[in-house]
Amino acid sequence: MKIIFLFLSLLFIPIALADDLPDLGEVAQTVLTPQDEQRIGEEILREVATSNEIISDIELVDYLQGLGYRLASNGPDNRQNFTFFVVRDNSINAFALPGGVIGVHSGLILNTSRESELASVIAHEIGHVVQRHLARMMAQQRQDAWKSIAAMAVALLAARSNPELAGGAMMASQAGMIQKQLNYTRDNEREADRVGLQILTKAGFDTRAMPAFFEQLMKSTRFYEGSAPSFLRTHPLTSERIADIRNRVEQLPYSQVVDSLEFQYMRAKLQAMEGSPQQAIDRFKEVLREKKYSSEAAQHYGLAMAYERANALEQARQEVRWLHANTPRQAVVETLATHLEFIMGKPHDAEKEYRRALADFPGHRGLIYGYVDALLATGQPDVALMLLGTKQELYPDDAHLYELQSQAYTQQGLNMLRHQAQGEAYFHRYNLPAAIEQMELALQSGNGDFYQMSIIEARLKQCRQLLGEPKDKR
Repeated sequence: MKIIFLFLSLLFIPIALADDLPDLGEVAQTVLTPQDEQRIGEEILREVATSNEIISDIELVDYLQGLGYRLASNGPDNRQNFTFFVVRDNSINAFALPGGVIGVHSGLILNTSRESELASVIAHEIGHVVQRHLARMMAQQRQDAWKSIAAMAVALLAARSNPELAGGAMMASQAGMIQKQLNYTRDNEREADRVGLQILTKAGFDTRAMPAFFEQLMKSTRFYEGSAPSFLRTHPLTSERIADIRNRVEQLPYSQVVDSLEFQYMRAKLQAMEGSPQQAIDRFKEVLREKKYSSEAAQHYGLAMAYERANALEQARQEVRWLHANTPRQAVVETLATHLEFIMGKPHDAEKEYRRALADFPGHRGLIYGYVDALLATGQPDVALMLLGTKQELYPDDAHLYELQSQAYTQQGLNMLRHQAQGEAYFHRYNLPAAIEQMELALQSGNGDFYQMSIIEARLKQCRQLLGEPKDKR
């Protein structure tokens, strides 16, 4: 996976640059400072923004971000920024990268039966971030590198008198370094467990889910060599570690926690994306027929999504009607219902439904995106721009809102604003060369006032500085 290769390459780059970093007193910071981590995190996000391995469905993104922020806000470091994203990968895994970047595999969401299980894994990853385990690990590697060289030097000297002894000494030194690295990793895992458990408790999740889910992972792969989930391979898990978590959980007060319906809906949405459309339809029908579900509503929602994938739009509408008749109004259901109207060739009906749904769920980005699409399809770019202006106050870093804004300006024939908005979209997707190109086109259009041109020039200057280009290329 490209993002993992990127991470591995970044892991060793700062070690080579370590002598250029200031000594801040903590050994971890002599290798990787928080500022370095933030810069690396931005580079990772630049890769994420252009990767086909990342699921960009805005409702899945917002659900995971909401869950992640709820956990992070109950962590020990409120100054740390976090970004959460979903990787299109069926393995059970999650990982933390520099700069508070946390990736969650779709397989983890699909294989957790309760929201608290998913939250426990994310809380564990947050624990790695706030305890700065990556920087500490790199600092340890740097120290061990010198110790390993010294040990091998002793072994080479011994070779002058006893070649066999030298070979044994070299093997012993290498084995010692490997064992120390394993022990250090296990220490990190235990520390991330303890911090994650504190976060789970403060965030109001069921803390019993953490040891239960980890134990389930171990039992499911115990008798199948080489079949361990990715999470177990990248996060060493032992019976002692699970026992430590369970002992801590037993000392906490018990409280029953109910899953959010949004969690069930997002799992169903991912299930609807699995395999062919017909396979997904058959799976949901079987589950509903045999009543093997924790949420009947989520199964009907997933079936509607699968029908939509298969272009069986009338069947999808029937499932939406069931949801309207049998469940409280949900933003994700309204998004699907109005989207079906739109793709069935009824943009005016969809526009009215979007407007009505947004009155109830004003911050739901799935509805915002769909409503703007409907407004543009019905020739109302001025209304679309008014809506976008208010929603960008809620989501100032949303690149897609700028793309929609650019489309609206295009309909109005406003070239400078079109290029500026598209440039902002590229900027927020970390594509700085494309942002520079669009900002330059905006300036060349020459149809803006002094205030507008100044804003564009300021952004252009910022982009060039971030890329290390000269401040003025004109």
